[in-house]
Amino acid sequence: MKKIIFLAIVLFTLQSQSQTYVKVNAFTTLLTVPNVAIETTIGEKSTLNFDVLASFWKSVNGKPREFYTFTPEYRYHFKAIDNGFYVGGHIGASLFNFQKWNYLNTDYYEKGFGYFAGVTVGYKAKINDKFYLDCFLGGGWNQGFYKGYHISDGSRYETAKNYNKSGEWLPYRGGVMISYKLN
Repeated sequence: MKKIIFLAIVLFTLQSQSQTYVKVNAFTTLLTVPNVAIETTIGEKSTLNFDVLASFWKSVNGKPREFYTFTPEYRYHFKAIDNGFYVGGHIGASLFNFQKWNYLNTDYYEKGFGYFAGVTVGYKAKINDKFYLDCFLGGGWNQGFYKGYHISDGSRYETAKNYNKSGEWLPYRGGVMISYKLN
């Protein structure tokens, strides 16, 4: 499924007549959690950005650290689409098998899915005709549906019949994307 989505995005990009950028987040990639994106022009000051953030770590020191987020985002650029400030609105989805921050040093972890909606603010700076830096920070409402388990034996630690729920206002996006302009 991941390969099909990636192939569809690549084919769409190659057929598009607008400015299109392929991007990678320098900070998260250095932390071995790749964040890749594609951004394409849809108007004079508007772009559509789609990014995927993934942690493939099934276990770090015996604790699960695996998650995937998928974030489509509309962006409005105040000046040009390739230089200056922008603001964006997004709705996304996540899958996770992860130990929450407030359960560190315990035997608990959560497995489930979620959705989120929020805003992003950023600044895109042109380096040359092909390369750009895209600095951004975003957050909003995050709603998770999960089942809680014990790491030691895999049994459930909570009593929710189906899924437990957790909703928070959080900053959950950020970094510096190194962007390459395709056309």
